[in-house]
Amino acid sequence: MLSESTISKILDHGRQQGADFTEVFVEDSVSSNLSLLDRKIDEISSSNSFGVGVRLLYGDDVYYGYSSDPDEANLLRLTANLGQSQREGQPGGLPPLQQQAVEDIHHVAINPETVSKSERVELLRQLDKLTRKHGEAIQQVSAGMVEKRRSVLIANSEGLWVEDGRSYSRMRLSAVAEKGDGPQMGMESPGMLGGYEFFQNLNLEEMAESAAQSALKMADAGYIEGGTMPVVLGNGFGGVVFHEACGHPLETEAIRKSASPFCGKVGEAVGQSILTAIDDGTIANKWGSCNVDDEGKPTQRTVLIENGILKSYLSDRIGAKQVGVVRSGSARRESYKFAPVSRMRNTFITPGPNSVDEMIRSIDFGLYAKKMGGGSVNPGTGEFNFAVQEGYVIRNGRIAEPVRGATLIGKGHEILPKISMIANDLELAAGMCGASSGWVPTTVGQPTLKIDSILVGGR
Repeated sequence: MLSESTISKILDHGRQQGADFTEVFVEDSVSSNLSLLDRKIDEISSSNSFGVGVRLLYGDDVYYGYSSDPDEANLLRLTANLGQSQREGQPGGLPPLQQQAVEDIHHVAINPETVSKSERVELLRQLDKLTRKHGEAIQQVSAGMVEKRRSVLIANSEGLWVEDGRSYSRMRLSAVAEKGDGPQMGMESPGMLGGYEFFQNLNLEEMAESAAQSALKMADAGYIEGGTMPVVLGNGFGGVVFHEACGHPLETEAIRKSASPFCGKVGEAVGQSILTAIDDGTIANKWGSCNVDDEGKPTQRTVLIENGILKSYLSDRIGAKQVGVVRSGSARRESYKFAPVSRMRNTFITPGPNSVDEMIRSIDFGLYAKKMGGGSVNPGTGEFNFAVQEGYVIRNGRIAEPVRGATLIGKGHEILPKISMIANDLELAAGMCGASSGWVPTTVGQPTLKIDSILVGGR
């Protein structure tokens, strides 16, 4: 990390460049990746990243630069270049830096550095074996673990000094089944903000069965005839649809640019009364949680939608100021190479009163999208297109044959009012979210829910 003396000089140099606000972000991170492909070691890698980001604000204008060279003279030159010719220097000194206490609620039980590579390889081999026992049709298995330990320091011209440590652990498993009409893949990728205990506590049999059975069922699947129909959207990673189509448009990064269908809608109904959506960065050891955001503000629980009414947005410093809301501790960035912007943390729809059986029975013909895959979205319009990884036809109130190749197509703000039933089976799922401040760990989630009408792409 940098010395307090060097950081103070950078902050003072920002004032000398006429900046209204100066921020220093220091990061030291270590990442590792270990993977097996068909019982053989496919990759063993590790990397270290250190760097410093400097941000100057002139009103609503942001100037950001970074360097991997911690030399004081170099960082002062960087600061001067950012502020060059912007404004005359400001008189008066800066408030003294005061270290902010951080309550770390994300306990690490086992330091990853104490665990040997041989133990990790054996765990992956066990996961491979458990996956293959589901039949000879499982032609390929890939298993891997990804870990990252991130130490950050954030200081600014308002006197803030805060340090935080984040330890991420994630397991990835893919199973490829082949029988008949080409190969199909099933995947599982749980993650945690925590140490090696995450891998030790995983239910490997359950994880292997889920990936293998998904691949096997889709290998036998036909295709659904596309059209507008009711859809039962599965829990867990099914929440990626809300995350992408509604979550991003609720970030002030979109609101302040008038690039969201939710602009000016706070206090208005955007869904039925059954719908409540939360973004919570305070859940202990959850993948998308953090003690403080990347501006050094303590994270919090934010109610986005309550009983169908839009309540608030997710905000960072710039977004809060421009939109006229309070900061929600949602400023995030991939690394020191990015300026922070408002981003989601753990975003989910809360449980409802219905059962999955009740939803299925209410549909004559439709789709059960048990597991979702990737997709694309236009945050400005809310338009989305998402692939269904594992799907089944609903016929006469019963789950029928499996189908592949289905997609869900629509606009987030138009779909919300069509969510009419929500179950009590909330699950959360780890993912990575990309935006203007890079890729950050986020959690998506929801209970199983019914969308009364949505366009389903098929054959």
